[in-house]
Amino acid sequence: MSKIRKILRMYSNGRSIMSIAAQADASRNTVKKYLASFKDSGFTFEEVDALNDKELEDFFGKSREMPPTSRMQSMLRCFPHVDKELKRTGVNRHILWAEYYREFPDGYQYSQFCFYYNQWKNRVNPTMHMDHKAGDKLYVDFAGQKLSITDKDTGEIITVEVFVAILGASQLTYVEAVGSQQKEDFITACENTLHYIGGVPDAIVPDNLKAAVTKSSRYEPTLNESFADFADHYGTTILPARAFRPRDKALVEGAVKIMYTRIYAPLRKGIYHSLKELNEAIRQVLEEHNNRFLQGRNYSRRQQFDEIEREALMPLPVLRYELKKQFHATVMKNGYVCLGPDKHYYSVPYRFIGRKIKLLYSSSSVEAFYHYERIAMHKRTRGLYLYTTEKDHLASTHQFVADWSQDKFLGWASSIHEDVRLYIHNIFDRKQHPEQAYKSCLGILGFSRKVGNERLILACRRGLHYGVYNYKTIHMILEKKMDQYEESIFADELPMPSHDNIRGEDYYK
Repeated sequence: MSKIRKILRMYSNGRSIMSIAAQADASRNTVKKYLASFKDSGFTFEEVDALNDKELEDFFGKSREMPPTSRMQSMLRCFPHVDKELKRTGVNRHILWAEYYREFPDGYQYSQFCFYYNQWKNRVNPTMHMDHKAGDKLYVDFAGQKLSITDKDTGEIITVEVFVAILGASQLTYVEAVGSQQKEDFITACENTLHYIGGVPDAIVPDNLKAAVTKSSRYEPTLNESFADFADHYGTTILPARAFRPRDKALVEGAVKIMYTRIYAPLRKGIYHSLKELNEAIRQVLEEHNNRFLQGRNYSRRQQFDEIEREALMPLPVLRYELKKQFHATVMKNGYVCLGPDKHYYSVPYRFIGRKIKLLYSSSSVEAFYHYERIAMHKRTRGLYLYTTEKDHLASTHQFVADWSQDKFLGWASSIHEDVRLYIHNIFDRKQHPEQAYKSCLGILGFSRKVGNERLILACRRGLHYGVYNYKTIHMILEKKMDQYEESIFADELPMPSHDNIRGEDYYK
């Protein structure tokens, strides 16, 4: 604007156009244009010079712009339709330009069409430049195009998902092929990313896929519990991008497009028989990508990461994250709860019998929760229809029964007398399975509280003399019925009498 004022001042002083152009360092045509506008306005130099720079710019600039031609207007009317159609799969600008040119044969060529479309797009839908802080955000997403592996035995081609992650400041990129977009594969890929970069950023920015966000919202999205637990383990935060707003994670969207050229293309002719083989090939070309100089710069993503972002990341925890799954079940009357996937039973405190609880289980442990309180924790066991018991969970009577064993009964008998221990030992020897003798031993040893140890010792000693070992024998000895019918102790081993005048029940009496 100062140059325009200088041109007008020299013209008002009677200088020639050639002299003004030389003094103002402008072409004669430029000087003529400004002077023609000044003359057409009808204002004096003092009136024009009194205008501020904005008013002077409007006077000589925008106010003199020509209105758009009909050719331009017809193209501008097409742009909203073009913008909408570009969101469809397979539709590109060249296809839409061809449709426009068929309708308007005197229209603009393809290059001008794209130039004016970009101007219109930036005007009606502007974008915001994002300045990324070192160690601040890690953007994650799945690529739209998939890779594949080939079954070695059948030759079947199996498609796999491709996970992409990129750090905001250094743009260091991580790529991994996974079996699916399910929670297990997604969390594992995120964890592998953190170990690849050797630290933890302040936040992870995922898309609104179900593995990360259970329910999307513009204000407070509901995170997947397992993914939130993963973030707590690593001490980071989850910041889901807004639904249908790819610009919130434009960095990773751009990284995906680059991966199509830098990774997909080099691997397109290779045949891989497992995810491990495919990921090894991906890692090689990924390192080349991270070590390649950025366009127009004299440093790479890896160099930038080492210099500005590595130290800004939080340290990794000592232990890796164990993915936990949920299972809801009701505590049975015996104080156990069944983990359905394993069909295995775990004990919980007996006061929760009949309650519905939540089980969180990983590859190594099973935790039981009731109203957000952990009530039990067990080492995971995968034996079908087996029971894992914590003694303190059982009621006092159940704890006593749970302690039943051959050694327990023999130890109890030894505390009374050696003859009692020998009698109990002989009972176990005559049973195919130890548990068959538990109740009999319990009844015999229980006589010590009823009749005293001395009488029980004498009864066991007499039972050893007869050589018959069961609860019935000791009971009959203690009730002094053995003197009359000593032979009745063999009743279990003798056949029923065949005498017609003696009934079987009288024989036993």
